[in-house]
Amino acid sequence: MLQDAAVKPERSPLIGARQEALADRLEQGARALASFASSLTDVEWQTRVPKDGRKIGVIVHHVASVYPLEIQLAQTLAGGKPVLGVTMDAVNEMNAGHATENDAVTKEAALDLLRVNSAAAAAAIRALSDEELAQAAPVSLYADAPLTCQFVLEDHAVRHSYHHLARIRGALKR
Repeated sequence: MLQDAAVKPERSPLIGARQEALADRLEQGARALASFASSLTDVEWQTRVPKDGRKIGVIVHHVASVYPLEIQLAQTLAGGKPVLGVTMDAVNEMNAGHATENDAVTKEAALDLLRVNSAAAAAAIRALSDEELAQAAPVSLYADAPLTCQFVLEDHAVRHSYHHLARIRGALKR
């Protein structure tokens, strides 16, 4: 009997464990950031983070708004293609533009975007194969070092909410 080409063979229970773990860690970080951010007063929401200069609310929105880009960069690597043209100058310019455009972001809007985009990012991670996670190609942000899709996910999309939550907590001393 011929197998239908649209039917995928059954997956081993071990396949997908890394994807699930990465997606879970991303979701845990997003939930921690959302939980903390939802407890902030209006004054705290407007507080600027030292050395960063952005308001806490803008940073929460920033984390939410860059999940699609972070996933896109990882998917580029998953496809075996290099990440080109991404530099710290470009990242800083993008972040500055985001801060200006979203200076008055509301808590509700930022938290809604965080919920939606983190869920989409986690789903995209879960959809990757083990081979795609292991795929490596040059990444311009890292001096064209050949990095894996999994490393870029861990260093960006997964880590991002934890990184900013720690800085926000530090700024508020709580």
